Amino acid sequence: MKGTIALIGFGEAGSTFARTAGWGSRAAAFDIAASRRSVMEPLGVRPYDSAAQAISGASLVLSLVTADQALAVALECADILSPDTLFCDMNSVAPGTKRQAARAFAEAGKRYVDVAVMAPVSPAHMAVPLTLSGPDAAMAHSLLSEAGFGACTMVGDAIGRASAIKLVRSVMVKGIEALTAEMMLAAQAEGVADAVLASLDASERRTSWPDRADYNLDRMLVHGRRRAAEMAEAARMLRDLGIEPLMTDGTVMRQKALGDLAIGDPPEGYAAKISAVSARYKGEH
Repeated sequence: MKGTIALIGFGEAGSTFARTAGWGSRAAAFDIAASRRSVMEPLGVRPYDSAAQAISGASLVLSLVTADQALAVALECADILSPDTLFCDMNSVAPGTKRQAARAFAEAGKRYVDVAVMAPVSPAHMAVPLTLSGPDAAMAHSLLSEAGFGACTMVGDAIGRASAIKLVRSVMVKGIEALTAEMMLAAQAEGVADAVLASLDASERRTSWPDRADYNLDRMLVHGRRRAAEMAEAARMLRDLGIEPLMTDGTVMRQKALGDLAIGDPPEGYAAKISAVSARYKGEH
């Protein structure tokens, strides 16, 4: 790879990549927190006082900042980046945010790739799965692989596709985490944690996610109103325990919304069910 690897943001992800890959002085970095210099220097990474300085002469730029700073960093770099440099936006932001950033790069004649980090950086390190999308995804695959990333997958030319895969998946993954917290707070308060967990183990069925999605949608479309009533009682229990039912209140609303569609005989397959739900929603507006 000609030129350096520039890292904008040197938190857990950036420092882990630099350390594991052994980039040393091949890497230049800028972080808004000046204290991160104390992490850069022992790794041999060259610290800079601005993003403009860090990306000067770079072949590959990795943006690894907080989500609220991702767009501002991208827009700044679109103005000052060399046309030969590839900008990889690795931040967890909405597909629309990445599309907005990509438009600025396109207007400036610069290269931008949507990169989604699909798993925790630790302990995967350089084997963390990266999903890439955009017109320059193939170039990104080559440069990222050369930099030491071992699990890059291209998912098309459309900016936002990689981020959509990650964030839609996060609706489930992070949602389960939040539901787990709500459940365990209540289970502990009622003194039934062991029994609840044992019951969940006993009822756990190993099915594929396509089958599980189809089954869950079917249950809500057929029994959503009844299930909403049950979950309203669960929300009452949580409030009685002094636990705010943030997730459970949402479950009540989602179950009732699907049950209220009155799709009495749902079609086969999750895709057909979602199409039926979408068509009914459109018919209401």
